[in-house]
Amino acid sequence: MFDFVGKRNYFFIISALILIAGIISYFVNGLQMDIQFEGGTLLQIEMNDGNFDVARAEEVFKEAVNKAASAQKLQTINAEDNKVIYMLQLRISSSETLTDDERNNVVDALRKEFNIKEDAAIEMQSVEPFIGAELKRNGIKAAVVASVLIVLYIWWRFRIMSGLSAAVSALIALIHDALVMFATYTLFQLPLNESFIAAILTILGYSINNTIVVYDRIRENRKLLKRATNTELVNISISQTLTRSINTAATTLICISTLYLFSFYYNIQSIKGFTFPILVGLVAGTYSSIFLAGPMWAAWRESRQRKVVAKKV
Repeated sequence: MFDFVGKRNYFFIISALILIAGIISYFVNGLQMDIQFEGGTLLQIEMNDGNFDVARAEEVFKEAVNKAASAQKLQTINAEDNKVIYMLQLRISSSETLTDDERNNVVDALRKEFNIKEDAAIEMQSVEPFIGAELKRNGIKAAVVASVLIVLYIWWRFRIMSGLSAAVSALIALIHDALVMFATYTLFQLPLNESFIAAILTILGYSINNTIVVYDRIRENRKLLKRATNTELVNISISQTLTRSINTAATTLICISTLYLFSFYYNIQSIKGFTFPILVGLVAGTYSSIFLAGPMWAAWRESRQRKVVAKKV
């Protein structure tokens, strides 16, 4: 039987290295905020095909309105005829939001430069900076409230395991999962948007479910193996639930990976922006529920027992 508790320092080091890499990347490269959080304007124009130069599109934009924009090539699928649609997306910062006249000038200049058809789809989305800040605050509040409710539930349900230590260990594991997802965004320079918040809340539920499975087995084994130490209880319980945890994670990863590969191939940003953090969170959540939560609880309880014995001596 593998000694999960005895080897816990190795697992802590692996997590620490990932988080340190994310912190370094954050200070070196910063954090990209999508329009939903930062504010600004997104202008999307349907193109004739995918053979257009995004760098030239940025130049045309600047020449038309004397403002800067970052261009990106997107593609999506028309649900009616399964045809690939290519889009030019221009992102303009909140300090350089377009007026209606400027928007028309940009569209006319792009039509002329790239010979865009007259009936091409054009979409513009604007978000004021204060709205983006409010969305960000509300997302953080939702994650905090969910975490507090989870801690209270674990504390109550696993009273027999000293509920506070079980709840705090589970909370640390959840914070670990959220930070790993955040580190991934900084390392790969992905724009932070509302999909990240949705993914965080999804993974919080998934990860705590895996942790509860392990905790339930620890609680059951505590009644059956009354002479076993906390370390032995955790090692046995994790071993007994390991196959279930891996199989659940594997089947979920297959589904999400398929969806991500589909969105990556067709460059569907909305799906790709949601499935990628879910993939990372699934791996982090499975890892933390197996290698972090239980071993942390066992180490906490063993430490408390040693202090009690020391006081008696």
